[in-house]
Formats: sequence, structure tokens, C-alpha cells
Amino acid sequence: MKRLIKCLLLISSLAVSSLSANEIYTVGVVPQFDIRQVTRIWQPILKEVSARSGVTLKLNPSARIPEFEKEFESGQFHFAYMNPYHAIVANQKQGYQPILRDLGKRLFGIIVVHKDSAITDIKQIDGKKVVMPAPNALGASLLPRAEFAMKFNIKPDIKYVRSHDSVFLNTAMGMADAGGAVMATFNRQPKEIRDQLRILYKTGDVPKHPIVVHPDVPSDVVKRVSKAFLELGNSTEGKALLANIPMKKIGSADLKDYQLLIDMGLEAFYVKKK
Repeated sequence: MKRLIKCLLLISSLAVSSLSANEIYTVGVVPQFDIRQVTRIWQPILKEVSARSGVTLKLNPSARIPEFEKEFESGQFHFAYMNPYHAIVANQKQGYQPILRDLGKRLFGIIVVHKDSAITDIKQIDGKKVVMPAPNALGASLLPRAEFAMKFNIKPDIKYVRSHDSVFLNTAMGMADAGGAVMATFNRQPKEIRDQLRILYKTGDVPKHPIVVHPDVPSDVVKRVSKAFLELGNSTEGKALLANIPMKKIGSADLKDYQLLIDMGLEAFYVKKK
């Protein structure tokens, strides 16, 4: 009888494991780029991770950062790639936990101006029109706005223009005096856009974007997905795929990696949903 019970428990365990493996798990991605580019970058990554892990991952892209924020704050993603302060908010709202991040270079914001602009010092943008992709884009908006207020005591006229690409285009065309963004998106701009811009200022740096997981995802699924991402980062083909995120040196992450963001007082500059 004991042997029979053990066999039944084993079968039950295998059935649950098979069920969790066959379930489709959604993946959200902060829209630093337009939705088509996000899809081109992430679809082949998720296809490879799904094959390696046996867990079906489905991209659930968001058109704009505010939409992405509403979705993760209501727990609509099983996994998500987001900026570090989003990870803090996602943990507070839904219990999301960081599991992976880029261990290489750190994240910082940049302020760009037109290459021929007379602005040569960050204090000169006081009162000037500065475009940013969204209020809570960490490097492109949160960090710069915090430093404008706390470090330089300046108050630019901030306008939000949907995406990082729009920031660069508006600044290059002279429709704004300056723009906030990050190096990853600057480096991906067409040469004709980059050549019209000059980096005026760089903010302080923080650990880069993590991949987070919702607490409802079974632990065995989390382990398999994490393992598959790490294996991908150790292969030549995988490194090339992850570099498009960009994630140059993937490794494990923990919520404590981002404690400094709380210590920086960024909550005062984070725009909460009503």
C-alpha cells in the first residue's frame, strides 16, 4: 500500500510539472524602442529560452511606458524586463522579484542637445524645453529630473514625447532645446540622427534593468527559465541575441541590488497612477 501511495504521489507530481511546463507564460518588456523593434529583439530570445527550458514564453508587448506600468502594476505579466525603479514599484505592488540582470556596465541617463547648440553647461537648460520619453523612464527621466532638482536647483520645461526615438528626433530637428535618454538607445539611432546630437550631461549610475518574475509563477518554472537565460548568455549565438536588449553579461539578480534607488529618494519624482 505504501508503495502504491508513493507511486500515485510521483505520478501526481509529474502531472503538475507537465501542466506548468505546458502553460503559456507572458513576458512584458519596457518599451524603450517602438513596439516593432521590441518584437524583433525579443521574439527570437524567447523562442530560444522556451526551447531550452521547456517553458512556453509569449511576448506581450506594450506600446508605451505608461501602459506598461499599468500592466505590471496590475500583475498582467508572469515575467517582465523593466527599468530598476520599475522593479522596486513592481515588488511593492505585486511582489515581483528580480531574477536576472546585466552584470556589466551600469545604467545612467544622458541629456543631449543639438550639435550646434549654444548650451554647454547643464545649468543652461533651466527654463528650456527638454523632451523625455515618459515620466518614469529611469535613466531618461527619473534620474535627470531628480538631479535637476536636488543637485542643480534648475527647473526645465519638461515635455513627454512617447519614446526614446522621439526624444532624439525632436532634439535633432530643433523642436526641443535638449532631450533625456540613455546610451543604449542613443547608440541604436541611425548615424544621421546621432551626428546631429551632442551629449551634454551624464547622470549618476545604477545597476541595469532586471528581468523580474511574478510570485504566482511556480519555482520550478522560474529555475528552468533562469537556467535557460544563463545558458543562452554563455553561447556565441545567445550573446548576440541578448546584446540586442542590450544585456551584455547576464547574471543573477536580487531585490537588494536596487536598494540604492530607494536611498536616492526617487519616490518623490516617480509619477504615480491615479
